[in-house]
Amino acid sequence: MPLIPRLRHLIDRFGATGSLLCAVHCAVIPVALAAAPSLGLSVWLGDGVEQALVVFVTLLGLFSLVWGYRRHGALRALGFLIPGLVALWTGVLYDPLHHDPVPHAVVMTLGGLLVGVAHLVNLRLNHGHVHDASCAH
Repeated sequence: MPLIPRLRHLIDRFGATGSLLCAVHCAVIPVALAAAPSLGLSVWLGDGVEQALVVFVTLLGLFSLVWGYRRHGALRALGFLIPGLVALWTGVLYDPLHHDPVPHAVVMTLGGLLVGVAHLVNLRLNHGHVHDASCAH
């Protein structure tokens, strides 16, 4: 496989894995909050780590899916990415939601799942791309 398609493939796999792990992280937060002090995990559950993850997921998702869109021209993956990013940013920035553990975990989990699905859809669209006479690249 040539370098550029292989790089697209790796970025989407990395993005999907990271986003789905983020969703698991967000789903486990309410339980982990209770156990964190005794396990020494408080640093990993702080606002700074969460905000850094959302910024990273946003940049990786936008880069990967816009790059994929330029190749396959389908909006399906962006249709999952945008609502997922809106959910993640709402969970991080909307103060009443951010300080209520259960709704926060639900919104962040939903956002992470949507971003993960967006990467998987993009991966499938990129993998299913067929080069023929009408192909523009």
